[in-house]
Amino acid sequence: MILSIIQTKKANTLCEKLFLRILTCLLVFPAFFFAADQNNGKETQVTIVTSEGIIRIKLYNETPLHRDNFIKLVKSHYYDSTLFHRVINEFMIQGGDPDSKLAVAGVQLGNGGPGYTLPAEFMPEKLYHKKGALAAARNSDDVNPEKASSGSQFYIVQGKKFTDADLNTMEERKQQQKKQELFFVVLNKPENLPMKLKFFAFRQQQQTDSLMAIVHILEPQVLTELGKIPPFHYSAEQRLTYSTIGGTPHLDGNYTVFGEVIEGLDIVDKIGSSKTLPGDRPEKDIRILRMLIE
Repeated sequence: MILSIIQTKKANTLCEKLFLRILTCLLVFPAFFFAADQNNGKETQVTIVTSEGIIRIKLYNETPLHRDNFIKLVKSHYYDSTLFHRVINEFMIQGGDPDSKLAVAGVQLGNGGPGYTLPAEFMPEKLYHKKGALAAARNSDDVNPEKASSGSQFYIVQGKKFTDADLNTMEERKQQQKKQELFFVVLNKPENLPMKLKFFAFRQQQQTDSLMAIVHILEPQVLTELGKIPPFHYSAEQRLTYSTIGGTPHLDGNYTVFGEVIEGLDIVDKIGSSKTLPGDRPEKDIRILRMLIE
């Protein structure tokens, strides 16, 4: 009603015309302006109240799918009363399994979730696995080649410090890993279908020599594909961070990092040093009492 009245009036001055355009945009696209104002470039912060203390995290705007999903789950109290069900000292602490809320002592956890996954949002040059990084857990590559993230399970990096020599070795391993991944890309090409059928038959029969023969035959194709991709290298910033603060650099580019701890790294260390049972579940339950959007 307001818009139609304004549009029928004659704008006599340049100022009136400019005002008319601005007001029209505000009335036609209110949701757009509201969303822009709400986000305003600020990073959402979340308080994790645990049985061992408080951890505060911020969520990266560069990973909007993971950010928005995490915010949705926090607001619905999805994480309240869940456990840090997997803890490995000098590596990470993992939570977010809804099955852990009422789990009896000693039961191995880690398969629960909301029933969906999230596409990977990798930014390994900028968002990496330094100490305190918040990242999404996921199923292994053999059943999850797209490296899609769990809908709810996450981990916080505790990690350790690494030398330049350690990082050099990891770069070489990542290059070898990429080569292995590209082998299956090449194997799945239509023109290699006969080779593919033989490969999986030989693997089922555990004929190692025959498998290696196929690997050697396809190696030139694999090397051609590998040559199209720049070799992986840690940046100077990453090397400094991993050598002074620590982290888990071998996970970079394989799991989505979508936030980081801004307060409570001492609590992460405390949880990380917990005594665990076989399967890495803490002997004493470490519970997320609640999460709150700040």
